[in-house]
Amino acid sequence: MSTTASTIPTVLFGAFDRHNVGDLLFPHVAAALLGTKKLMFAGLAEGDLRCYGGHTVSALGQLAAQLRDCPVNFIHAGGELLTCNTWQAAAMLLPQDEARKMIARLDTHPQTAMRWARRKLGVCALAPYTVHRNLFPQAVRVVYNAVGGVDFDNNDPDMREEVLHNLQSADAIGVRDRQTQSLLAAAGIQTRLLPDPAVMVAELFGARIHAHALAGDLAQIRQSFPQGYFAVQFSADFGDDETLEQIAAQLDQAVSATGYGVVFFRAGAAPWHDDLACYQRAASIMRTSSARIFTSLNLWDICALIACSRAFCGSSLHGRILAMAFALPRINFSHPAQAGRLTKQASYASTWDTPGMPVVTNVSHIALAIDTALAVDKDLCRQISMDLAACYRQEFDALCAGIQ
Repeated sequence: MSTTASTIPTVLFGAFDRHNVGDLLFPHVAAALLGTKKLMFAGLAEGDLRCYGGHTVSALGQLAAQLRDCPVNFIHAGGELLTCNTWQAAAMLLPQDEARKMIARLDTHPQTAMRWARRKLGVCALAPYTVHRNLFPQAVRVVYNAVGGVDFDNNDPDMREEVLHNLQSADAIGVRDRQTQSLLAAAGIQTRLLPDPAVMVAELFGARIHAHALAGDLAQIRQSFPQGYFAVQFSADFGDDETLEQIAAQLDQAVSATGYGVVFFRAGAAPWHDDLACYQRAASIMRTSSARIFTSLNLWDICALIACSRAFCGSSLHGRILAMAFALPRINFSHPAQAGRLTKQASYASTWDTPGMPVVTNVSHIALAIDTALAVDKDLCRQISMDLAACYRQEFDALCAGIQ
């Protein structure tokens, strides 16, 4: 019997083998839009993320061996994949305590770190979240979906060459910001520009998220802050005393001006992401008593927390994009050490966000940025949200033409 397009399995590949809201969302969005039952979910490591609202994930190497002689579609599901090296990927897959020890030991020894990471993951790649079609010799279609690489020009030359080689083997490449598109174009790689998959969450999963808003700790938080709250997040690298004091003071100022509360949450629990201890310290510094820490790591709980907030404020790109999907005010802030750098948050916002919405601010200007964001026209925010979802759906269908 001949193999038809509808019976060819589709492998969705990405960093959804660890806890990070954006990465966990990507395969949900792709699965909803593809509408096919023959989906396989692959990461660099085998894992079961269902307890966080994710998927059961197969290790890419094992899946490639299993499907070596089979026709297959392969989709890089999204994320800042073009600049994630093997050391970073391997470290983020470790348990927190083990990761801290390994990072402390190897982070300043890049060659040793890379050798360890390659052994750990069982790969020779320098950029393991980009895959050449040769890994699946019978591949029918290889797609990069809304990937990012704002710092691509800062990659090690060998890693840069590997990424370009892998990209050249793809049938279609979509990127999520103009900076990445420009850098790849300069290297001779043509791409389609489309928003991040997370712009689809309100349209695709609104009912599911609403149900999570009515249950558990979030229901209690909403009762505690009937006037509303800011959903606040920042990564562990903001955890020095001076930066935490600035964040706390700025949040106090925003609370005083609006009467809203503050709810700290983790957008990612993998190494190099968010740390509860930083939130506990920030809350203890704040003068106001209107601060809570939301501990759930469930993907849909986190989406609901943002969807029910008055505004998102944090360092996470996907915190911002989720707020965009629900037409809410949003700001990103940066660590003082990042001053002058074009970040993925800034590049994405400048590509897609509502005119007048603050982009990335220094921690010393959080309160002012929140005030500016709250004043942006709500009808315009809603229109941008709908336009982005429509754009993503159209461009995703173009990238995946022939897969369904």
